[in-house]
Amino acid sequence: MRVDTWLWAARFFKSRSMATTACKGGKVRLNGHTAKPAADVKVGDTLEWHDALRAREVEVVQLLTTRVGAPLAVLAYIDRSEPVPPRELRGALPMRDRGAGRPEKRDRRELDHLRGYAK
Repeated sequence: MRVDTWLWAARFFKSRSMATTACKGGKVRLNGHTAKPAADVKVGDTLEWHDALRAREVEVVQLLTTRVGAPLAVLAYIDRSEPVPPRELRGALPMRDRGAGRPEKRDRRELDHLRGYAK
């Protein structure tokens, strides 16, 4: 089974194309090695990637061919990720001053960097 398909079916990514993009970008590791989207996943494999809030590490327990509901998806893996940090430790999202006008390119880049979207 493909890595990107399993990540999508287990509800870690909203779409298969997002999972494919993460794999192509070298963000997903399969058993310690960078995984291409078409890499084979087997029961017992370990997948690692970085989420918006934390580093994720899961062990595959069951192969899912199609996307399933959240209660069934949880049964397909063992989550060994660190817990989500409390909201107080995450920090507030940066906000612009009211009436400051539309953000310029530099402002948008700084906001993206602070939110974790920057490359």
